[in-house]
Parts: sequence; C-alpha cells; structure tokens
Amino acid sequence: MTPDTLPHPASTACKNCCSDTNGNYCQQCGQATHLHVPSAREFLHEFIAHYVALEGKLWKTLGALLFRPGLLTCEYINGRRVRYLEPLRLYLTFSIIFFALFKFSGMELVNLGEEKPAAIIAEADGQPATRPMVAGTPEHATEFKRSVNPIVSRVSAVSPTIGQKFEHFFDLPRRAQEEAFKRAFYSYTPYVIFALMPVFAFFLKVLYLGTGRRYGEHFLFALHSNAFAFVMFSIMLLLPNWDVLEFVLFIWLLFYLPTAMRRVYGGSRRMTGLRWIVLMAMHLSSMTLAIALAMVMAIFS
Repeated sequence: MTPDTLPHPASTACKNCCSDTNGNYCQQCGQATHLHVPSAREFLHEFIAHYVALEGKLWKTLGALLFRPGLLTCEYINGRRVRYLEPLRLYLTFSIIFFALFKFSGMELVNLGEEKPAAIIAEADGQPATRPMVAGTPEHATEFKRSVNPIVSRVSAVSPTIGQKFEHFFDLPRRAQEEAFKRAFYSYTPYVIFALMPVFAFFLKVLYLGTGRRYGEHFLFALHSNAFAFVMFSIMLLLPNWDVLEFVLFIWLLFYLPTAMRRVYGGSRRMTGLRWIVLMAMHLSSMTLAIALAMVMAIFS
C-alpha cells in the first residue's frame, strides 16, 4: 500500500494551509494529506522522476528555441505550454550560464592601456616634471585621468559630493580601476539587461501598433529571443578557435530574430526587415546606455 492509497479520516486539516480536506491531497493547496519523512529510496525515486521530466522538457524546449525561431512564443500564446520550460525560467537559466562562462573564460573585459607616470606625461607636453611619481600610488597620474578631467569638473559643478567620488576613483592606479569596472560589470550588468526586457517589449509594441497584440505577448517574445541570444553566445565562448563555425553561428544569430518576428507577427519580408533594423538600433542603443550606467556604478561602489 502506497502513501497515496492509505485510508484517511473523513475530514482532516491540511498541515500547510489548515483547510478542511478529504482524500489524499488538499483541495486548496494541493499538498498531500499523509506526510512522512521519505526514505532514501522514496527520495531517490522522486528525484529521478522529476529530473527525467525536466530533462525531457529541457531538450524539447532547447531544440525548438535553437532551430525553430518563434515557435516557443507561438506555442505559448496558443496554450501549448506544459511541454516546454517556462519562458522566464528559460531566460534566467541561460543568462546565468552565459555570464558564468564569460566570467571564467578569462576574456579581457576592460583595458585602459598602459599607465604612465605624471613626470613622463608632463615632459611629453613640454612641461617640467616637478617631482617623480611612484607607479601604483594614488599620486600616479595617467593620461586616462587627464582625458576625463573635464567630465569630472562638470560633475563637481553639479554635485561636489559626486565629483569627489569621481576624483577619488580616477586617482586610483589603473589596475584598480580596471578591477572596479570588472566587479561592476559582473555585479550589475545581468540585472540591467534583464531590466531591459520590458523596454525591448515596448519597442516591439510600438513597431507593431495596430496589430492587436497585447504587451504580454511582446514581453514573451523578448524573453524567448534573448534566451536564444544567450545560448548562442555561450556556445561561442565554449568553442575553440573555429572561425568557420563561429561565422555560421553568427549568421544564424543575425537572421534568427527577423525569422522569429515573421513567424510570430506575420507580415511581408520587407516590413519585417525594416522593423528588425529599427528594433536592433533601439535595443543596442538602450543596452549600451544601460551597460555604461552599470559601469559607472564602479565609481560609487
């Protein structure tokens, strides 16, 4: 006799929601009414059953995502959802994988160039060097700092407190600045890019005004299309230096979005192409601005 077939009193109180319930499961929250600490065998059986079910969904979802642009969005809108992973989980999973791979790939994210002592910079400008500067100290001036001095001056005019933070940051050694930018990138960029999903959906809403599509459908498309981008970028990070294969993946990445747009929204190839160009211009602009703001957070951290 299994736990699901054990007899139960006529009425019991659910231990989860305290509702009166009959049978093996609560009618309000769905929790089993007969609870016990599972044995190792029961726990292993439940884990394997859940994993196999999830794995089946994963491969079916991944196949549709990679090779049938726009299909997942159409399936979800048409009510065929249980067979695939949820859109938000799909997006979050592959975005986390991408940023983890990117972080451990050893790829150089920020390079501010070689650091030069102020004495060398002054001599290059025809100015006398008043005293030697020690590399790697806060007194170590750089060409990069000189280039941003006008920006710091304007910021200080608006807010002296923020201006002081900028001055302190640009007084740091070049290596410390690069490390701060890296920390800010990995700390804030994933959240910033996710925050752009509603913006991406808004761009689609504007581009497809008059089609009767609701905002939620555009947001769904944004999650699926950006999840695909994360999968492709992750594959590129894992590949060895195979230029031909990387070129093929890049071409598929390039043509994937307009193909998906045409499947989901319909329309002629010409109008879809025009909408795709405008969408990419707006999305890349907003992403560049958002990442720049995320990197600015390095100055305040």
